[in-house]
Amino acid sequence: MSDGMNYAPRAKAEAVVSKGEFRVGAIGLDHGHIYGMCHGLQDAGAQIAMVWDPDPDKRAAFASAFPDATVATSEQALLDDPTIQMVASAAVTADRGPIGVRVLSHGKHYFSDKAPFTTFEQLAAARAKVDETGLIWAVCYSERVQNESAVFAGHLIEDGAIGTVLQVLGTGPHRLGASNRPAWFFERERYGGILTDIGSHQIEQFLYFAGATDARVLHSKVANFNNPEYPELEDFGDATLVADNGATGYFRVDWFTPSGLSTWGDGRTFILGTDGYIELRKYVDLARDRQGDQVYLANKDGERHMSVSGTVGFPYFGALILDCLNGTETAMPQAHTFKAAELSLAAQRDAIRIDVSPVKRG
Repeated sequence: MSDGMNYAPRAKAEAVVSKGEFRVGAIGLDHGHIYGMCHGLQDAGAQIAMVWDPDPDKRAAFASAFPDATVATSEQALLDDPTIQMVASAAVTADRGPIGVRVLSHGKHYFSDKAPFTTFEQLAAARAKVDETGLIWAVCYSERVQNESAVFAGHLIEDGAIGTVLQVLGTGPHRLGASNRPAWFFERERYGGILTDIGSHQIEQFLYFAGATDARVLHSKVANFNNPEYPELEDFGDATLVADNGATGYFRVDWFTPSGLSTWGDGRTFILGTDGYIELRKYVDLARDRQGDQVYLANKDGERHMSVSGTVGFPYFGALILDCLNGTETAMPQAHTFKAAELSLAAQRDAIRIDVSPVKRG
């Protein structure tokens, strides 16, 4: 897959419910992640039962991929259907929060693509609606929950393989593919900025791997280094954080994946512990193996390389379905979901904006 916008990974899955026991509708098909989100739910036993988007071509393509999905006559018709228990959305980023408020107001759980919000006001409205309804507002932070190397690393940390986590470093490069992007992708108010957007993945995994419930953003930067034709795009961003338990984090995100790379981005994560460290080569093992999900571990027992593709699956989706049915929080605590979004918004708001003057090189 050369285009991250349409990245929709599949993995081995075990259904946790029977067909028809958990029915999902989809509203807002503006980002290709909706397919990975809905495939993950379907593989865990959910029935993708209904869809709505204003664009008839998008509706038709989705219904073709999910034959059980009836095309609703409107968003309101889908929201009013009493058999739909959850609504998934990958609408334009700025629209995801308002859609979620409407979904919960109709008594349904909500599953948003990342980033879930573009403003603090949207986040506050979401928190208030969750408090009011007791329903789940889930977010698909896919660079962790839909990556088997990241799932496996979580198990290693839980088992004490590297001791107490001290630092998490993340790189999240993406291929821009500007000609294939919709206009809203280049509008700052609609996509939210690079740290709000793809930076949210990095902040969520930092909190998770560090076992932290809160953190402070110490420093962040954004820039448009090489895309002056899209003045509202930020093609580079980074941030440094410190967690409430003392762990530190640094990440860099960018739109500079070269055309010769075999995948949409060479995403990597480095996790340092008191007793060892882990490196994840998520999507490619550069110049060695095009298969992603490569895990490198060094600790008191020595050095290990583990290729984990096809071994652990994406347990998040089954856990999320059961959480909705049972009123539990095993897939991802609600506070964690919102904290990752809050910190990404803070990193974006407080970022130093690097002034890039055109420079002729070479």
